[in-house]
Amino acid sequence: MKRDLPQMAQETFDLVIIGGGISGASIAWDATLRGLKVALLEKDDFAHATTAGSSKLIHGGLRYLVNGELGLVRESLRERRIWETIAPHMVDPLPFLIPTYGKGMQSGFVLSVGLTFYDLLSFDRNWLNDEDKKLPGYKSLSKEEALAIMPSLKKEGLTGAKIYYDCQMFAPERLCLEFILGATDKGARAANYAKVTDFIRHDDIVEGVVVEDRLTGETHNIRANLVINASGPWADKVMGLADETPSRGLIRSKGIHIITRELSGKTALAVQSAIGGHFFVIPWRGHTIFGTTDTIFKGNPDALGVSEADIASFLTVVNDGLPGLNLTRQDVVHHYAGLRPLVDTNPNDGEETESYNVSRAAEVADHAKLDGIEGFISALGGKWTTSRHLAEQVVTMAFKKLGRDAPKSPTATTPLYGGDIKIFRKFLEQAQKNHPDIDPAIIENLARFHGSRLEDILTSDNANKHNAAALLEPLSDTRKDIGAQIIHSVRNEMAITLSDMLFRRSGIATLGHPGTELLGKAADLMAEELDWDISERAIQIEAVKRRLETVPNEL
Repeated sequence: MKRDLPQMAQETFDLVIIGGGISGASIAWDATLRGLKVALLEKDDFAHATTAGSSKLIHGGLRYLVNGELGLVRESLRERRIWETIAPHMVDPLPFLIPTYGKGMQSGFVLSVGLTFYDLLSFDRNWLNDEDKKLPGYKSLSKEEALAIMPSLKKEGLTGAKIYYDCQMFAPERLCLEFILGATDKGARAANYAKVTDFIRHDDIVEGVVVEDRLTGETHNIRANLVINASGPWADKVMGLADETPSRGLIRSKGIHIITRELSGKTALAVQSAIGGHFFVIPWRGHTIFGTTDTIFKGNPDALGVSEADIASFLTVVNDGLPGLNLTRQDVVHHYAGLRPLVDTNPNDGEETESYNVSRAAEVADHAKLDGIEGFISALGGKWTTSRHLAEQVVTMAFKKLGRDAPKSPTATTPLYGGDIKIFRKFLEQAQKNHPDIDPAIIENLARFHGSRLEDILTSDNANKHNAAALLEPLSDTRKDIGAQIIHSVRNEMAITLSDMLFRRSGIATLGHPGTELLGKAADLMAEELDWDISERAIQIEAVKRRLETVPNEL
């Protein structure tokens, strides 16, 4: 995958996609597989925002049943199974515990009714060849069994618990990247740090985009028959480039997460707090994620971050819901935030809207019908779980707009870039046998992040520019990532900054500060590959450190 904006400016594409998060990446993959000529542009790095700021879940949305959104739940449950099929190295079953209390919505009876319906809607959940990916139906636990799993549950009124299953992503940033890697492998073009600043228009027809190369400062015109806006929390700003008063807007919902040492075993929890609604407690990569908040965000999406006030407020909610934990600020090893872009069909009514009960359903907006602007489509809203299906709908509409018959989308059955694996457990065991001289934990890490492409990493330094043996050693005692991953990502995956590498091409910094020694080693490898001088190396390290810090409360 090579970045070449000047070359892109010499071509005309069927689609130019604005946004390199999971929506844009999925659209690029689907469109390329169906034979369209595609260019994807991202103003920062791929998967840097909402895509990275999730709870790492691929789930049906149990709570959407309460809102009566049966179509969204069924869509999500179907897509959950598809994710397990096309990305077996990245998506795995995860048991959830929900405690039951007294009568009403938190009672065992009500939850049994809801979970029975949830299981019925996921009737196809075990249409899978890999036994390890199959999801059991829900089951009931006694009060004693529930407390054995999570002793810090509120005991007053506790009657028992329910266990049900959803799925979890190992690394959402990497999973998103696989769509882009797959698309470019099959002929699409992509560029990060490429900001769309305007549209190329003839009257009310969009004919392409004006792009600022944020690395060189140069401007390029890239032409296309259709422009697809898949820019997530920035989608309304992109629409504003075409129309000052677009018919669709966004409600931005801020969700923060905190990561602690391992506190929840292998079972996730869905917990209700009297002062802050529900939250999840999720085991992830040997740690525990607590998330998420859901509050309207009115600031600049580029200024999003987690403040100390955010952490303090959320800890209060967590300790109310799980009083036995007694979490403090010192327990938090990492934090991150994301913005959910929720569709607002009345953006100019001026009314305040809370975000928790706003639908997570997506919308594909044809601006020719909505705003009289031809050649422009927006993919709005949605959630991680349904992003593949959203892309399918967008590309089908694109074919219609292009005046062509739309081939059936193959993305529900086509493995992703590293997903060409039948049974992941067997694949991992064989990979470890093939490399008896390498720590099995390193091979497992490579198998998770790179799947069927892991051999590419182990042979990444074919030019023998570096010490080959050293590249296969862990970068630190606390991580199983190796130098070969850095070399490969710089050369083949458009890793341009140290942050790209540590937060999105790998999981090195997604569990918190990886240590000064590791930062130095990673920076040295990238500096040698990208010809950074001492000053640039220091700038890159400081940027990573800032990313790990909280932001001022006023933001």
